[in-house]
Amino acid sequence: MTHHHSHPEHDGNRSRLLAAFIVTALFMLAEVAGGLLSGSLALLADAGHMLTDTAALLMALLAVHFAQRKPNASHTFGWLRLTTLAAFVNAIALFVITVLIVWEAVQRFYQPQPVASGMMLAIATGGLLANLLSFWLLHRGSSESNLNVRAAALHVLGDLLGSLGAIVAALIIMFTGWTPVDPILSLVVSALVLRSAWALLKESLHELLEGAPAAIDAEKLKRDLTLNIPEVRNVHHVHLWQVGEKPIVTLHVHVIPPYDHDALLQRIHHYLHQRYQIDHATVQMEYQACEGGDCGLTLGAPSHAHHHHH
Repeated sequence: MTHHHSHPEHDGNRSRLLAAFIVTALFMLAEVAGGLLSGSLALLADAGHMLTDTAALLMALLAVHFAQRKPNASHTFGWLRLTTLAAFVNAIALFVITVLIVWEAVQRFYQPQPVASGMMLAIATGGLLANLLSFWLLHRGSSESNLNVRAAALHVLGDLLGSLGAIVAALIIMFTGWTPVDPILSLVVSALVLRSAWALLKESLHELLEGAPAAIDAEKLKRDLTLNIPEVRNVHHVHLWQVGEKPIVTLHVHVIPPYDHDALLQRIHHYLHQRYQIDHATVQMEYQACEGGDCGLTLGAPSHAHHHHH
C-alpha cells in the first residue's frame, strides 16, 4: 500500500486557502455592516453567500490539516471523513440562510424599504474585488480534485455573480430609484446559493452513506474481473465505497485453484489499480463455489476459503 503524501503541495494549498479565508471573512463582515447601514437586502444576501464561502474555506483548511494527521488504531482512515461531514453541515447551513433571505425578500415586496445606493455600490464593488482575489488565490491551487477546495472555489465564483448583481442593482436604484430590484436580486443570489448547496449536499451525503464512487460501477467491475482474468469464475460480496475521495473495495473471488496463489492475487490487484484506479482492495480468494442463497448479495455468507497451496 503506497499512499503518497506530498507535503509541499499541502502547505501551498494551506497558505492559499488561509489567505482566501481571511479576505473573504473580512469582506463578509463589511457586507453585513454595509447591508444593514444601506438597507440593501442584496448585500445581506451576498454576505450570507460570503458566510458560506468563509465556512467552505474553513472546511477546506481543516481538510488539509486532517489529511496530514496519520491514521491511528481507532481511526484507521485518519480523519479524512471529517471534511465530508463538514461539507454536509455547510450545505445545511446554506439552505437555512437561503430560507431567511427569501422570507425577507417576500416581506420587502409588500413594504419596499429605502436603499442607500451609493454605499451599496461602494461595498458591492469592494466585494467583487475581494471575490476576484479569493478566486485567483484558490485557482492557483494545485489540487483541483480536492472536494473542499473545489467547493470553496465554486462558492467564490457564485459570489462573484452575486457581487456583480449587487453592483447592477445599486446602479439601477441610483438612476431610477426603483428599489424592488434589491429584493429581486437577493432572490437570484439565493437561487445560486441553493444550487451549490444542493450539489454539495448530494455529494457529501452519498459519501457519508458509504455510496459507491460515481465513476465506478460494481456490476461492471464484477464482469470485467471475470472476463479479463481467466482463473476467476465468479465475483461476489463486492463492497465499494470511498473515504476522502479514495475508492476502496472488498470482494470475494471464486477461482480455479491457481499454480501460484500470490501471483494471481497480484494480477487481480494490478488489474483493479490499472482499470479502476483502486489502490486499496481487499480480495478474498476461494477455491469452492460460494454456497447458499445469499452469494449474489452483499450479506456475509460463511466463506469456505482454504488458502493452502496445492
